[in-house]
Amino acid sequence: METIDPTTTRQAIEARVRAKVYEAMGLPVPRKVHAPHPLLVNVSARHCHLTQEAVEILFGAGHELTPKKWLYQDGYYAAEEAVTLVGPRSRVISNLRILGPCRDVNQVELAYTDAIALGIRDVPTRISGDVKASAPGLIMGPKGHLQLEEGIIRAAPHVHMSPADAEFYGVEAGEIMRLKVGGPLGMTFENVQVRIGEGIKLEVHIDTDEGNACNLQPDTPCELLKI
Repeated sequence: METIDPTTTRQAIEARVRAKVYEAMGLPVPRKVHAPHPLLVNVSARHCHLTQEAVEILFGAGHELTPKKWLYQDGYYAAEEAVTLVGPRSRVISNLRILGPCRDVNQVELAYTDAIALGIRDVPTRISGDVKASAPGLIMGPKGHLQLEEGIIRAAPHVHMSPADAEFYGVEAGEIMRLKVGGPLGMTFENVQVRIGEGIKLEVHIDTDEGNACNLQPDTPCELLKI
C-alpha cells in the first residue's frame, strides 16, 4: 500500500488517485483536464525588477511603486512607473516597465532581439534572480540614474507552480520540463525550469522572441511534460 505524506494537499491526492485508475485501465492520464490547476502560457515582455533603494534613486526619496495592472500571479503587478535603459554606444530602450513589488536585487529581463537592439551581444540566459556576472547597463529615471555593473539577462523559459501542481506532475523545484506548443508553428521547448511556491498558479513564462516563434495565441494548445 502506498504511503501518503500527511502534508500532501487534497488536490494532489485526488490527482494521484485518478492517475492510478487510468493507468490500471490502460488509458492515458488526461493531465490537461485533471491537473490541479489549468495551464497558462504567457509571453513575458521586457521589464525590470528594482529594489526600493533603486526606486528612490530613480524617482525620488520616499517614492513607492504604484500598481497599474495586476498580473496573473496574486500580489504581482506592472507599475505605473517606467524607466529608460541605456546600453553600449548610447542605444536606449525607453518606457521599460517596472514589475512590483520591489525585490532584493536589481534585474532587467530582455528578449534576445531587445538585447541586440540595445547593443548587448553577450546577454546571458538565466533564471530570475541569477544575475552574477551578467550584462551591465544604465537605468535612467526622472529623478536620477542607476549604473548596473550586472543585472541584465535573458530570462530562461520557466514554469511557476504550486506544491499540488508539482505533486501532480511529479517534479521538484529546479527540475527541467518540456513545453509542447501546438498550432501551425508548433514546437517544443526542452528546457523549462520548475519554480515552486505556495499560492502560485500554474503558469509558464516565455519571452517575446519565443512567443513570436511559435505564434502563441490565447487558444494555442499547450502541454507541460515531465522529462
